[in-house]
Amino acid sequence: MTKLAITFLISLSALMAGCSHDAEKNHSPVFVDTPKNSVPEYAFAIHPLHNPTRLFEVFHPLMEYLNKQIPDVHFKVEASRNYDAFNEKLKQQSVPFALPNPYQTLIAINHHYQVIAKMGDDQNFRGIILVRKDSSIKQPSDLKGKAVSYPAATALAATILPQDYLQKHGLDINKDIENRYVGSQESSIMNVYRGNTAAGSTWPPPWEALSSERPELKEQLKVIWETQTLPNNSIVARSDMPAALVQQVQKALTDFHKTPEGKKALERMHLSHFELANNQNYQDVKEFIDQFTQTVRPL
Repeated sequence: MTKLAITFLISLSALMAGCSHDAEKNHSPVFVDTPKNSVPEYAFAIHPLHNPTRLFEVFHPLMEYLNKQIPDVHFKVEASRNYDAFNEKLKQQSVPFALPNPYQTLIAINHHYQVIAKMGDDQNFRGIILVRKDSSIKQPSDLKGKAVSYPAATALAATILPQDYLQKHGLDINKDIENRYVGSQESSIMNVYRGNTAAGSTWPPPWEALSSERPELKEQLKVIWETQTLPNNSIVARSDMPAALVQQVQKALTDFHKTPEGKKALERMHLSHFELANNQNYQDVKEFIDQFTQTVRPL
């Protein structure tokens, strides 16, 4: 297969924790694969479950596989500078295909997208809360008066589930702690490691990926609490996508784990397979979000 020419444009500000809101407004990472032939091109937007560099590294092989399996069209990774920007794409229906988290899946369903598949391994879709091993934190109440880091306010596994956990275990997260939304999973972890926050939340795949590259993280940090699980991230298609194309994407995704390149790519995602799904698979998520907005905070 001819190697794709890749234009990889990333604003430095999108990679820096704590960058200004104005800088974020003016810089959005874009990943473009230039197809060899002129064929219909479809953006495949991935929600910011990693920083932009890692996101491209993890999901570009999936796009290459889809392009190989469906050669009469071309798919490209589209990243977003933050969760709000990704959510806006769904609300504006500006991308034909997307991989949103389960909360964003509800947004997509309400804006003329349909669930066509999902990530498997629902047991891994849970929040984890990290502290330093030399920390005095033993129970949630020990966090009173301290700061906790999260990737973003609408990150379901890495923020919403952990905040729900803390609220149910005796903390008023709106009054008892300082909530810091630091922009990425990796940044949330590193804030704890560097002592900037007393605790930080993420979910298993980014924790396993980052700590495998940086063993010192597991030497100095520990998972102190885990949350309940919910259905994993979905794959959605805009309602105007051709039915035949949607079916091809579904088949390619659900066969991905059967191929050598798929097995290798899925390892980087810390995922075993994709599976068929529909809107009904996210009813439990809707019920959880309704409960969260009533008892913890609005979204």
